Amino acid sequence: MLQAQRALCSQAKPSAGGWQALRFDGGAFRLKSTAELARALLVLRLCAWPPLVTHGLALQSWAQRLLGSRISGALLRSSIYGQFVAGESVEEIRGCLQQLHALGLRSLLAVPTEEEPDSATKTGETWYEANLHAMLRCVDLSRDLVVSPGPRLMQLKVTALTSPRLCKDLTSWIKRPGPCSELSPERLAEAMDSGQNLQVSCLNAEQNQHLQASLTRLYRVAQYAQAQHVRLLVDAEYTFINPALCLLVSALALRYNKPQEGGPWVWNTYQAYLKDTHARLAQDAEAAHRAGLAFGVKLVRGAYLEKERAVARLQGTGDLTQPDYEATSRSYSRCLELMLSQVASHGPTCHLMVASHNEESIHQATKRMWQLGIPVDGPVCFGQLLGMCDHVSLALGQSGYAVYKSIPYGSLEEVIPYLTRRAQENRSVLQGARREQALLSQELWRRLQGGDLRVPH
Repeated sequence: MLQAQRALCSQAKPSAGGWQALRFDGGAFRLKSTAELARALLVLRLCAWPPLVTHGLALQSWAQRLLGSRISGALLRSSIYGQFVAGESVEEIRGCLQQLHALGLRSLLAVPTEEEPDSATKTGETWYEANLHAMLRCVDLSRDLVVSPGPRLMQLKVTALTSPRLCKDLTSWIKRPGPCSELSPERLAEAMDSGQNLQVSCLNAEQNQHLQASLTRLYRVAQYAQAQHVRLLVDAEYTFINPALCLLVSALALRYNKPQEGGPWVWNTYQAYLKDTHARLAQDAEAAHRAGLAFGVKLVRGAYLEKERAVARLQGTGDLTQPDYEATSRSYSRCLELMLSQVASHGPTCHLMVASHNEESIHQATKRMWQLGIPVDGPVCFGQLLGMCDHVSLALGQSGYAVYKSIPYGSLEEVIPYLTRRAQENRSVLQGARREQALLSQELWRRLQGGDLRVPH
């Protein structure tokens, strides 16, 4: 495998004389075992089948009744779970991370928490306190198990620590015309620091108590993550709670994104499929620099398109999303150009993750990095999901770029609902993975013809 790595590195790295487009032709698949390639091809084809994505949890329940928990669990572990999840035990997670490191890839651990915004099944402080401890454990795992160079990153989902219903109420208040000093980032940051009860007039006593508890949980995670040198990438969620999430992230940023303390420690996620993203991104970048704060951004196309449009139809409100994939791609390109220019201008105080499976977006990013003089191992990194888009991830990693794989971990019971939701949110990505399937088929056929059926390394 080491010889193959060296050969691929020499082929992939841009020449000193000028930029050359990376080759996403599946050549980097030669670093993977035949068993891994065969599983990836099978799972990606299954995930592109709409009934499986739509009825995943029902099919799992049916399989358990028909086959029993042991057999159905073994089938899931050898297929979908094995493809997209690091494992459950510390040893399994460590093995996955070490294997990625050997392939030139980095790790972005994610706690698989699931809750619908209007769900009443997971409520109460006990649920959120348990999630707090899971997040703190994720910080420890990111510190102890990640062996790759560069910054240690982990994902943080705010609604794992605070009620989506509270975020919905806060968003309604935030959207009212005129300034609201009660809900300023500065006031929330002060409440985080002091631990004193925050009173917001638009909330009742129970909601105010929950808000203070939520601020304390967020503060504890951010404080501990900074102490352990782990950066937090906050997930974006639905538009009807995102303003509240952005408010909470802004409060954390005031405390943890100071350049003199090595910030940004807290990054926010921006979804290019929303019409106002470019304007908000430009505004937030300017506000951060004006306040003397470092600025961290994870740029995605977005995963909640179908739900957002359904909510807009149900409520009779205007559709906040781009009209089609092409418009979303144009938005992503504009946001990417904006952020790369910010990185080039502000250096180490501005960080960007290009979180995309789209080859054209990756080409744009790498070309503009070269044109702007941004080093491949500098403040710009790339991100893809574990088990997907490996032909892009491997090509980037073998060329020296910092590329992270988003990695959920946990038991089957914890992770399968999470994976089902991610599959439903990423239908277009899964159904658009035909090129990756074709490249996998080509590499498997090449090995069959040449008799090169390698065992797992």
